[in-house]
Amino acid sequence: MSRPFSSRSSGPPTPFTRVNGKIRAREVRVIDEDKSNLGVFQLGDAITMARNKGVDLVEINATAVPPVCRLIDLGKYRYELAKQQKESRKHQHANRVKEIQLSPNIDPHDFGVKLQHGINFLCEDMKVKISLRFRGREMAHQELGFQVISRFLKEIAPFGHPDAEAKLIGRGITVMISPLPRNKRAKNPGQSELPLPTNGEGKLEPIIHPEPKPKTPPPEEPPAAGGFVNNPFTTL
Repeated sequence: MSRPFSSRSSGPPTPFTRVNGKIRAREVRVIDEDKSNLGVFQLGDAITMARNKGVDLVEINATAVPPVCRLIDLGKYRYELAKQQKESRKHQHANRVKEIQLSPNIDPHDFGVKLQHGINFLCEDMKVKISLRFRGREMAHQELGFQVISRFLKEIAPFGHPDAEAKLIGRGITVMISPLPRNKRAKNPGQSELPLPTNGEGKLEPIIHPEPKPKTPPPEEPPAAGGFVNNPFTTL
């Protein structure tokens, strides 16, 4: 009996890869483990070549004529493929855009909060869109809005750069900011951490905790007048 619902999988489906005898082409172009082109071979000869080297014949491009196959261990190939997909997913959110809205008479505290939000977005490799909208009679003082935008761009310059100059569109000013490369980007002040102690060779030094000081016993009280110096009943 078939299941009414599809089974749950732990991750995205793995693309089907033809290996060795499952490859359908008669001739294949063989790529070595070092990604060097060995030429076109008959499928049987290519499989024999892979067996002699103790690896698999993996089809990596089925649409090419003839199909391209690589001499590599199947487990190693899947690991490299998963690593490439992970790296590509890591940079996918770089196309995401976060919007921050400002005003010509923004409070200094609110300005600092929005600035920190923009720094956090840029440090996560996201683009930031700055929008400043004029209301009512504020349109008569557009220079104040451009001053706020200019100040914001100056403060956020160590983390990102504007794609173009700020422009007045309708009743607002907009500008797009892209993150700087990680090797040229300043460290996020909101996520600063204390450096760990290292020795001259750059290795971490073990943290040695000071030994606890022994507790000094309280001073003995002098015996009462007329009492014994070593009274045995004091311990009862």
